[in-house]
Amino acid sequence: MTTSHDIRHIIGGQRFGTPEQRRFNPARPGELVATTPVGDRETVDKAVRAAHDAQRDWARIGSVARGTILTSAGDILARRADEISADLTREEGKTIAEARGEVMRAAETLRFYGAEGRRMNGETYPSAAPDTFVYSQREPLGVVGLITPWNFPIAIPVWKAAPALISGNAVVVKAAGITPVSLWHLAHALEEAGLPDGVFNIVFGSGGVIGDALVEHDDVSAISFTGSTSVGQSIQDKAAARRIRVQTEMGGKNALVVLDDADPQRAAEIASAGAFGLTGQACTATSRVICTPGILNEFTDALVAEAERYRAGDGLDAATRMGPVVSDSQLETDRDYLRIAEDEGARIVSQMVERDGLFLNPAVVTGAQRTHRIAREEVFGPVATVLAATDFEDAIEIANDSQYGLSAGLVTNNARAIHRFANSIQAGVVKVNRPTGGVDLNVPFGGVKNSSTNTYREQGAHAVDFFTWTKSVYIGID
Repeated sequence: MTTSHDIRHIIGGQRFGTPEQRRFNPARPGELVATTPVGDRETVDKAVRAAHDAQRDWARIGSVARGTILTSAGDILARRADEISADLTREEGKTIAEARGEVMRAAETLRFYGAEGRRMNGETYPSAAPDTFVYSQREPLGVVGLITPWNFPIAIPVWKAAPALISGNAVVVKAAGITPVSLWHLAHALEEAGLPDGVFNIVFGSGGVIGDALVEHDDVSAISFTGSTSVGQSIQDKAAARRIRVQTEMGGKNALVVLDDADPQRAAEIASAGAFGLTGQACTATSRVICTPGILNEFTDALVAEAERYRAGDGLDAATRMGPVVSDSQLETDRDYLRIAEDEGARIVSQMVERDGLFLNPAVVTGAQRTHRIAREEVFGPVATVLAATDFEDAIEIANDSQYGLSAGLVTNNARAIHRFANSIQAGVVKVNRPTGGVDLNVPFGGVKNSSTNTYREQGAHAVDFFTWTKSVYIGID
């Protein structure tokens, strides 16, 4: 028997709000997963004030003590991985294996930044003045707003919150309303680990209302956002007007280049994992596959065969390799793009079936031109568009001919081509002989062009840079 969760805002350790929105399992129509409240500007003000009141004491306990709490929270998530994974699958749709991987990624991220608490050191410098000792130290920004998406409902909140918290900040998270349960589990783990009330706050509601209220609040010192490019650019403009820090991770139209020397079957496996894993609902998903002439036909046949292995199904079924689309609106968007592709002259190779639930089997688009919308705009679904290039240089040109620059991949055994690609491609993440999706938590992450503000990177030790400012101290020894 499945259970529905009654989710509330978490402000200053207290639960607030009347359930107004309902979230149903995308694989099982009618199965209620959670109810959530809808906040407003007053809700945001309460959360920011609670964070402001808690932040100074949180910063004063020191980074080692903060790290102990984060590490403990990571351990709690790991112990509860089975329960949390099932809830994540029920609310977002991804397979139980993918959900468990995400939960464990969140646990490891908390542990990573817990360990970083012992490395929150500054630097010493030689001074030109005699008898003067000079050093720098990191200082927290204060209250930071985190605006997180639905597609990684626990991993992305953690990879934003953990570096913010270890740095001594308090946070207010604007949660995705359609995936509230995973974040609820995170809040419980942090509370149980000993995080003081008010340091971690959650507010649910409309992005336009809650997001704008966070960006415009006088006591919010920074905004970290993951979501669409249009919303991210709007947030960046509003944050710039207040002269506060802003970090955005936005859209992608990620290309995988396949060269003639690649093994077609292995290339198809890499492409399908990137395009159809996570139902294609990842900013780093493979959206374009660009092939040189000698491998185009054989690769396309292999990719179509691989797509058959990703038939959509209920993510709670261990045999399912790809879960449903997250929502009715996203399913309609996916179908609209496939209709547009056909109208522009491309061919859709897929096994679409109509049944209850938000199921869309993988689609391989062939015969498209680089100017077609299916080859230029982010779909955010299990759709891979195969494009033909005349040679390697043309493939690089096609890959770079995009407003986005998040992730890009190459499949080849040619060492010279690997280095040429890595040096020429306009993307923040480059993957060779690996899917474009999936990154290590200790490695800097972010894009260029319209995929990112391209200022501060997320993840790894570099993530702390965004959430701290540097103070330089001169001590005269007379």
